[in-house]
Amino acid sequence: MAVDIAVIDYGMGNLRSVSKALEHVAPAASVAVTADPEVILTAGRVVFPGVGAMGDCMAELDQRGLIDVVKQAAASKPFLGICLGMQMLFEHSEEGDVAGLGILPGRVLRFPAEAMFDNRNERLKVPHMGWNEVHQAVPHPMWNGITDGARFYFVHSYYVEAGNPELVSAFTLYPFPFTCAVAHNNIFAVQFHPEKSQAAGLTLLGNFVTWEGNVAPNQCDTFNTECAL
Repeated sequence: MAVDIAVIDYGMGNLRSVSKALEHVAPAASVAVTADPEVILTAGRVVFPGVGAMGDCMAELDQRGLIDVVKQAAASKPFLGICLGMQMLFEHSEEGDVAGLGILPGRVLRFPAEAMFDNRNERLKVPHMGWNEVHQAVPHPMWNGITDGARFYFVHSYYVEAGNPELVSAFTLYPFPFTCAVAHNNIFAVQFHPEKSQAAGLTLLGNFVTWEGNVAPNQCDTFNTECAL
């Protein structure tokens, strides 16, 4: 029997906290932490978490035969990427100079040391760690019930530079604006950790449980044409 939600297990990720948060917001749903391709591909929806270094995570995906599985899941059902699970959706990362999955156009960059100063000219720490405001760039069902500017929990040293601005669903300031959420068709991915973000994070996960992967009204259907608004 197919599970409702598959959390992809490739040996690197905050899997227990993610699965427990999903069970909390959807107590009637079946949640499986799994590396089984059949379970992942037959699940109703898929969560792709990740922590650690991008090169190590890509190597683990490859070793476990999950690269094509992730690509198929991201093309066919509601799909949520979290933290490194967002970064790996893109084409390339400066972290280890490695290729990502190439599902979305763009690259992953390290916070530049020369730019990491606040408005008092005090140096900001990298990794970016702790609570920060998330500013919604476009409406999306995943933001339902979440106030624009709500605070979420971050832990990362690299950030996504999307290859198409229409992908950007939200941004955060540290100290410059960087993309912290992307959306395209059935894919939604976030740099922050919703499972560690208390009420706002649980609301986002609850939205994912009911979201059917539709496209927000002002998002493009392809990356090569302008949006028809």
